[in-house]
Formats: sequence, C-alpha cells, structure tokens
Amino acid sequence: MIFNSDLLFDTVIIGVIATIVMDLWAFLQKKIFNIPSLNYALVGRWFLYFGKGKFTHNKIIDSAPMPGEMILGWIIHYLTGIIFAAVLLILVNQSWLSQPTPILPITFGIMTVLFPFLIMQPGFGFGVAASKTPAPNTARLRSLIAHTSFAVGLYLAAILNSLRYAA
Repeated sequence: MIFNSDLLFDTVIIGVIATIVMDLWAFLQKKIFNIPSLNYALVGRWFLYFGKGKFTHNKIIDSAPMPGEMILGWIIHYLTGIIFAAVLLILVNQSWLSQPTPILPITFGIMTVLFPFLIMQPGFGFGVAASKTPAPNTARLRSLIAHTSFAVGLYLAAILNSLRYAA
C-alpha cells in the first residue's frame, strides 16, 4: 500500500480513535471496578532516560522522575496507537478502508500486547510479560484486556473512517 495524504489522514484518525477507545475502557475500569491503568508518566520517564543511555530499569517506579514525563508519556501513547494503525493499514489493501472487516484489526490489535510484554515491561524492570510483578497473571490479563479494547477501537475507528469513503 502506498502512503499518501489521504492514507496518512486515515492512519491518524484510526490510531487516535482506537487509542481513545482504549483510554475510555481504562477510565470505565477505574470508575466501576477501581482497576488502575498504566501510569503514562512511566512511559515518558522510560523514554527520557534513553537520552541518558539507560534503556532498562530495575524498577522504573524507583527511578527519579523526569521533568515533562507525564505529557511525553501521553504523547508517546497516542503516537504508538497511530504507528500501530499504520502497520495495520500496511497489512490491508486500499479497498478495506471503504469496507472494513473485523478479523484483521481485532487479531492485530490483540497481538499488540506483545509490545508491552516483550519490550516495555522488561524495560520498566517488570520482566517479560510482567513476570517480576507481584501478581504477574493479573498484570498480563489487564494488558490483554487493554489491548483487546484497542483492537475493538481499531475496528470501530475503521468503520467510522469508512463513512468518508461512502460519500
């Protein structure tokens, strides 16, 4: 698939909406079930430490906070959603954008859980797939639920975005 300005627009819209769905789900989990979501300041902190040559932490929560970590964490969170949407759109053909089907975005979206399992959690000092956390299976399930909500968001966003092709 060749990227052009329309496809870039599709990518940003789908990525942002899918990430909003993920965030809304996290908000509802917090309000209804008192289940905390990821503190995006930790994502920002992790990236800011890259500039100091530190890519992994024993426990990122024990690393000194960095100025701007919260806003940077949220920016990275949304940029990641857009990047994942770009990968999804590379996997589909152009006609999918006008008539999205659920299997690929749902499957791909759920598979994005590999990113925190294999990259972020080890970098944060939480181990592969949260193996070094006090309740690894709970952390894994929460990550899987979060990324499943992102997966649903990808599909819903693709449906909304397809409306612009119907005209």
